[in-house]
Amino acid sequence: MAAGKEIRGKIKSVENTKKITKAMEMVAASKMRKAQERMRSARPYASRIRNIAANLGEANPEYVHPFMKTHTAKAAGFIVVTTDKGLCGGMNTNVLRAVTNKLRELQGEGVSARAVAIGNKGFGFLNRIGAPVVSHATQLGDTPHIERLIGPVKVLLDAYARGEINAVYLCYTRFINTMKQEPVVEPLLPLSQERLQAEAKAEGAHGWDYLYEPDAQAVIDDLLVRYVEALVYQAVAENMASEQSARMVAMKAATDNAGNVIAELKLVYNKTRQAAITKELSEIVAGAAAV
Repeated sequence: MAAGKEIRGKIKSVENTKKITKAMEMVAASKMRKAQERMRSARPYASRIRNIAANLGEANPEYVHPFMKTHTAKAAGFIVVTTDKGLCGGMNTNVLRAVTNKLRELQGEGVSARAVAIGNKGFGFLNRIGAPVVSHATQLGDTPHIERLIGPVKVLLDAYARGEINAVYLCYTRFINTMKQEPVVEPLLPLSQERLQAEAKAEGAHGWDYLYEPDAQAVIDDLLVRYVEALVYQAVAENMASEQSARMVAMKAATDNAGNVIAELKLVYNKTRQAAITKELSEIVAGAAAV
């Protein structure tokens, strides 16, 4: 029964794995609800600051913020948002594949790239492909804090303001529902007037004029920086909600697969045991007949 003993060991091993994946599924389900609440609570702020930015840009056209200017530099910046941990299905793979396709497209146009990595998986990937990482933020935990995001992101924002790069792209996984998450590579800078106005109209906003204190330039400078930071924070919140949803689905699939493997191993074990019993009975009968 050496084969039977080996199969029993495999069954025990898969059962232990099933317990781990079931526990991870339950933890991910609990964290998923909190992450979704955090993501939804951040959406109204991002929506309102987007409307204010659009209205301010329309109300004071004589001043053009550096983020709204276009540059001719042959370089682009990427803010790549991924997870710190794995075991969340193909979520990171999908967004990194989209980043790779965009990098190849820009390289074909003769545009180099520099990146900011938010999350261990993206940081490791960018290092492996040789993309220059100017700053990074890892080990963010289950709750994103904007204070930890401002520093790394500001490196690219300052580079754009100086004209060293001609665009900044925000790459993350957008949360749609528990079963579906969508990789996104969207332009963050430059902030075109048409884009801001289109977003304001989509929200049903009205045009307003403002009284500025201390002056229009100081207000618009500060507001557009906050606007970009809000978009980055929202992207990280969406990515964390997507991470927990993808992990819960992946762990549920792993648990179900472990159950199927256990059932198959038990069937093989029973067949092996039955064959061994039949063989012993045949030997006993043959021995009795010989006597």
